[in-house]
Amino acid sequence: MSSALICGISGQDGAYLAQLLLEKGYRVAGTSRDALNNSFASLTHLGIRDQIACHSLATSDFRSVLQVLTATKPDEIYYLAGQSSVGLSFDQPIETMQSVADGSMTMLEALRFLESPARFYNAASSEAFGNTDTPADELTPFRPRSPYGIAKATAFHLVSSYREAYGLHASNGILFNHESPLRPTRFVTAKIVSTAVRIANGSNEKLHLGNLNIHRDWGWAPEYVDAMWRILQQDQAGDYVIATGHTHSLKDFVDQVFKTVGLESADHVQSDATLLRPYDIPVSKGNPAKAAEKLGWHAQVDFQTLLQRLVEAEQQRHQTPR
Repeated sequence: MSSALICGISGQDGAYLAQLLLEKGYRVAGTSRDALNNSFASLTHLGIRDQIACHSLATSDFRSVLQVLTATKPDEIYYLAGQSSVGLSFDQPIETMQSVADGSMTMLEALRFLESPARFYNAASSEAFGNTDTPADELTPFRPRSPYGIAKATAFHLVSSYREAYGLHASNGILFNHESPLRPTRFVTAKIVSTAVRIANGSNEKLHLGNLNIHRDWGWAPEYVDAMWRILQQDQAGDYVIATGHTHSLKDFVDQVFKTVGLESADHVQSDATLLRPYDIPVSKGNPAKAAEKLGWHAQVDFQTLLQRLVEAEQQRHQTPR
């Protein structure tokens, strides 16, 4: 039985990845900052909480990392931990850098110290590219425009360096935006869906949003964690862009969500200057050709299907007795 350690298992990607690995027969362990006081609601929602051993882990603490690696002895490590909000990174740049970049380096150094043969996956991000008028691939230079993007770019280069200098089987998945019903409402996509459903159910509130002119490459999160797994099954470690290859504006996202619930967005959306970021990437679009060729991975869920699934899941949540 193969074993996997998922750092940041309580998040959207960690939960779906855990579900996928369990289905493949893995023994799965996961970490969070405080496993004793974490509800692991996403794991419970997927019905897999009791199948996973969860450990507390301070990702930038070398001793803590050594203890968890020694206890779990994983064949594969998926580093998905760290502050995950671009918007929040402007308010908490130091915490973002420490949790993303320092955490990645501590894990890599621990693997080197232990001479571990474990394969290491790092959750890189399209935010490292900055604006991408031309679809970004693995050779596109990084020009990050947020503390989050800078932290992710730093972690990416650390992984590449440890792979080349020390021979670690360490890979980066450069994931573009990917959504699911497990997204918390601090993410704008979840905020849009949850607010639209409440309004359709009779709420008189308005949806307050910042810049609607940004364009993003949105995919379906359960497909993206399959790409993570495929990356670590390669004989040679490497870096891969994971994306749909198609972009839509945030306005398109809003309009389609409201249309799905039978409403016109113009009647319910208000522009709010307080929600504007210091800098917003105008266009983020990926070229997943290498993932298609080397991993056999293709995004199957299109934009309309993605939005329909998000709305249906939120409607179901509102209908479920509490």
